[in-house]
Amino acid sequence: MVQMHALNSGYAGLPAQPLPPLAESVPEHPPRPARIRQHSAPPVREGRRLYVIDGVRLLAAVLVAVHHYAGTDRLDQPGNPVWDRPVSEIMPTVFRLSTYGWIGVEIFFVISGFVICMSCWGRTPRQFFVSRVIRLYPAYWFAIAFTTAVIVALPGVWERLRLRDILLNLTMLQSGSASPHVDGVYWTLWTELRFYLLFLVVVAMGLTYRRVVVFCCVWGTAAMLAPISELRLMILIVNPVAAWFFIAGLVLYLMYRFGQDLLLWGMLTLAWLMAQVELGRRIESVEHVSGWRGSALIYTAFLLFMVGVALGLTDRVRWKWLVTAGALTYPLYLTHYLAGTVLINRLRDTMDPRLLVAVVIAGFLVLSGLVHRFVERPAARLLKRGLDTSFARLRNAPRG
Repeated sequence: MVQMHALNSGYAGLPAQPLPPLAESVPEHPPRPARIRQHSAPPVREGRRLYVIDGVRLLAAVLVAVHHYAGTDRLDQPGNPVWDRPVSEIMPTVFRLSTYGWIGVEIFFVISGFVICMSCWGRTPRQFFVSRVIRLYPAYWFAIAFTTAVIVALPGVWERLRLRDILLNLTMLQSGSASPHVDGVYWTLWTELRFYLLFLVVVAMGLTYRRVVVFCCVWGTAAMLAPISELRLMILIVNPVAAWFFIAGLVLYLMYRFGQDLLLWGMLTLAWLMAQVELGRRIESVEHVSGWRGSALIYTAFLLFMVGVALGLTDRVRWKWLVTAGALTYPLYLTHYLAGTVLINRLRDTMDPRLLVAVVIAGFLVLSGLVHRFVERPAARLLKRGLDTSFARLRNAPRG
């Protein structure tokens, strides 16, 4: 029985994981967008669905899945529990390419910064909180139940957690209690949650161009100082290994909403430079099988694409199927790893390994569609109704 390994949420020197301004109303005039420059206020692009981002999100999830199935250092060891022999011997070309699939996680972080800033503009902290709960938890709860059921039904590759650890995982806070994950990919959710808590401060103040810029500057400064401070609490809150990816996403959204300027270009350049350091640290401490130059090239190409999005070059892309692609991303990411490697272990002698990887990914895409339609959507409606009722009662409750 192979002990479940813990995917790292920190690199060298960091702990490993076992992841509109407040109204100044002028009654006779509608509110005006915040100014970026002293002498002119450029037109503001209001939040709208960016279809290409949905497509990029799904592509990133598929890259991560291929990496987990055919490109990790663990799978390239003799006698590994999934393929039983080094995957570089079974499908060398696929292995060389898939060793870089882990960068899909960093792509997720950049997109998360962009999308969270876009979707929260003009929202209250309560609306922000409700939107995150109904977005994150339904598919996550399903993934825990599904993954646990697969491991129980098909033992031999992964070891099942104790019941109390499985129950703790339902909170999504297991990393804060130094407890193991049901599935190692959940470490990124802990990273996302810490970003949400930090950004909630700005949401509570009211999102403006200036406040988001100041937030990025303060967070970036703290992220540079945290590792050398050796203060564990500061490292936990600031999350330096992911901060620069989220900051890049926030800056890109400011560029999209308000237009480009020298300050935003400078902040984005700094975020890119700092990200290269974090990419190298991840390769050295976690991945081992990929190279820094290749990962830097892939990340740079992605960031240049996102610059094109921020400049409005993809606004005319309105392919409806990309919305479906975006909806599949989160369930695919949550369910593919442990359950998928178990299936590969059981089916590895039945077909060509490259075809097997493609079939397993396709199967999880189908599962993701079913989860979105029959789990996420109805559960999100129920959760939203219940949370709205609870907040209304809290607001109307007598004081004292």
